[in-house]
Amino acid sequence: MKILILNGPNLNLLGKREPEVYGSQTFDDYFAKLQSKFKDVQLEYYQSNIEGEIIEKLQEFGFSYDGIVLNAAAYTHTSVGIGDAVKAIKTPVVEVHISNTHKREEFRHVSYISPAAKGVILGFGLQSYELAIMSFLEVSA
Repeated sequence: MKILILNGPNLNLLGKREPEVYGSQTFDDYFAKLQSKFKDVQLEYYQSNIEGEIIEKLQEFGFSYDGIVLNAAAYTHTSVGIGDAVKAIKTPVVEVHISNTHKREEFRHVSYISPAAKGVILGFGLQSYELAIMSFLEVSA
């Protein structure tokens, strides 16, 4: 099984950025734990602060991978293009968020990705990624 984890803007600052919201662990450290936990899964990770690069990765992996875990971060609430890319690909996408976006500012309550996503997981901290990976494994089991 091949799964891409695709992170959007500012998630490269995990561990430094607003630790009261996002925690103190870097994503690179967390990704190493995911790789250790899911040894039978080929996990790939990509992060970009650029909307077009996220769309290009969705298109690149969206016809050959078994799943994509997408945290588009702030682009979730603004990018029709990313939402359209999720609709255009064959690979199922699980939208994830570290925080519970519904407990935050009102603009974060809208997602352009959710209507095309297989599912949405939010508010479980970094564990949201693990839950998303597990959702792909449960389907194939």
